[in-house]
Formats: sequence, structure tokens, C-alpha cells
Amino acid sequence: MGVVIEHRATGIVGAILSFKPQRVVIRDRHGKDHSFIPRDGSFMINGEAVCLRQAAARTVGDAGPILTASGSVDLGATPARMARASRIWVEGIHDAELIEKVWGDDLRIEGIVVEQMEGMDDLAERVGGFAPRPRRRLGILLDHLVEGSRESRAAAEIHNDSVLITGHPYVDVWQAIKPSVVGINAWPAIPLGTDWKTGILAHFNFSGPPGAFWKELLGQVQTYKDLEQPMINAVERLIDFVAVEE
Repeated sequence: MGVVIEHRATGIVGAILSFKPQRVVIRDRHGKDHSFIPRDGSFMINGEAVCLRQAAARTVGDAGPILTASGSVDLGATPARMARASRIWVEGIHDAELIEKVWGDDLRIEGIVVEQMEGMDDLAERVGGFAPRPRRRLGILLDHLVEGSRESRAAAEIHNDSVLITGHPYVDVWQAIKPSVVGINAWPAIPLGTDWKTGILAHFNFSGPPGAFWKELLGQVQTYKDLEQPMINAVERLIDFVAVEE
């Protein structure tokens, strides 16, 4: 996957996105997908006619495919797909940056745009303004989505089959990162009435702004294995939901 080929009859050039004996899909540099029957000699690589074949199965001892940070197979230099009409919304910049760090490759391959809401006030009104429908789906990731929370009450107001709301149980997305990543056994309990981020900075004796601490924290995240399972599940569900064929 990711190998650049040229279809001789049309001159279309693109990276292989998927291959089966009856169908090959390539993505051009504009992010548009093209489907062809892979007849022998109908494609070229570096000006030479080639016959496309399924790769032989790997044997025990092979290193296996290269994986992205999310655990997906790395498709190499495959161009990003043109952006879908569907969207994923997140509450803030830290949510967006964490998703980009781990799932960025998947989002580009699928043509999914993640947008910040800067909070979740007037969620039902915003969703109505987006006008979700079957080919314009909306996935929403909420922090602290637990029974009785403000977030759960806002989510309960949304009734649209083209909208999926998921979330994690943590007060802040920082907690979605495993505490072992920063060398602790558990995130500290912050007293009620104290701003959570402020309490965390005090615990670590960090004198800088929250954004600076976040950059250091995010820098320790390498793959999905550094995240808590509820966060992984929530994001994967949203990607699957909005990545329907248009």
C-alpha cells in the first residue's frame, strides 16, 4: 500500500489505497480516489508497465507491517483524501491536539476534519446549525461524559440518527493519558472547588502556564497505548461513524 502507480489508459497517477484481484483503488495528489480493474500491463511504475499482484502472506519471524500511532497499518505517502462533509467536534484545543497526535494519519486517509467547539455551551443549537444528515454526519467527543454531569444532560438533548456523541469519564482530557506516561501511579485527586488544571500544576510544582505543561505531557505520548481505554474507544467509534462512504 502507498506505492505510486500510473493508469496507462487515463494517465491518472496515485498511491495504492487498497488492492484486491478484482479492484485496485488509488488516490491522486488532490485526494480523489479512483477505482480500476487491475489488468496485467494496465499500470506503470516509473514508466515501466507492471502487473499488480497481491503480496505474499508473511511468514513467522517477519517483522510485520509498519503501524501508525493509532495501531493502523501505515500506508506511507498516500495523499490525504478530500475532506468529507462530515465532521468530528471536540471541546478544546488539547482534545484536538491529542487526537491529531495519535489518529492524525487515520484522519487524513479518511478525509475527516476535527473542529474545536471551545466548550459545549448551546450544543443543541450548534448541532442544528450544522444540519446533520446521512451524508453529513457529526461525531462529538465530550469530556466528563458520566451520568448526571452537565455534559450528559447536553448530550441527552440531541436526537438525530446522523449524530453520534461519545466521551470519556475524565474531568479533563489530560487524564485520558495514562499516569504512567508521566511517572506516577495515578492522577492526583484535586479538592472540590479547586480548578483541576491549577491543582495538577501545583502537584507537580510547575510554575508555567497550563499550555506549557500540556506541551510537555503531549510530548510523552507516542501511541494509543499511552491512552486510557475509554478515550481510545470513544475516538475510534467517532471515526468509524463519520467515515461512511458518501
